[in-house]
Amino acid sequence: MLFIFTSDKHKFEYIYEKYKRLLWTKAYEILKDHSHAEDAVSEAFMRAYKYLHKIGDPDSGQTISYLVTIVKNVSIDMYNREKRVTPIDISEHDEADGFNLEELITSKDEAATVMMLVDSLSEEHKAVFLLKYAHDMSHKEIAKVLGITENNVTVRLHRTKAKLVKWHDERRCSDDK
Repeated sequence: MLFIFTSDKHKFEYIYEKYKRLLWTKAYEILKDHSHAEDAVSEAFMRAYKYLHKIGDPDSGQTISYLVTIVKNVSIDMYNREKRVTPIDISEHDEADGFNLEELITSKDEAATVMMLVDSLSEEHKAVFLLKYAHDMSHKEIAKVLGITENNVTVRLHRTKAKLVKWHDERRCSDDK
C-alpha cells in the first residue's frame, strides 16, 4: 500500500492492529469459515485504506462502527455469492442425462438438420453447445471462455440437449406415421 503521509501509514497500522480480531470475529459470525473470514477482513481493510481520509480518531466509536459496517457488508456479499453458486458434480450430469450426440445423429441428413437446429438456438446456448461438442472443452474451460459459472454452463447444456432430444423424438414420431 502506498501512503502519501507517514501519519496515514501509522494511522492505518494502528487501526489494523487494534481492530483486526474484532473484524475477523464479525466476519466469521456471518461466513462460518476461517479463510473466508480472513478474506473478508482483508477486503474490509482495503476499503478502509481507500477511505482512510474519512476516519478521524481511530479510537472513536464512529471508527469502530465504520469498520464493522464495512466487514459486515463484505461478508454478506461473500456469503450471498457463495450461496448462489451451489457446486454441482459435473461428471454426474454429463452421463446421467442420457444424452449421446452420436446416437442422435444417425445420418448425414440428420447431422445437417441438427446443425440447422443448433444454428437456430440463442447465442448463449449455441456457444456452450458448440464449445462442448465441437471443441471438446470441459465445463470449467467453457465457463472461463464465456465468463460464466460452471453451474451456468451445466444449465445451458442441459436445456440445449433437452431441446435437441425433444426435436429428435418429435421427428421420429412424425416419421413413424
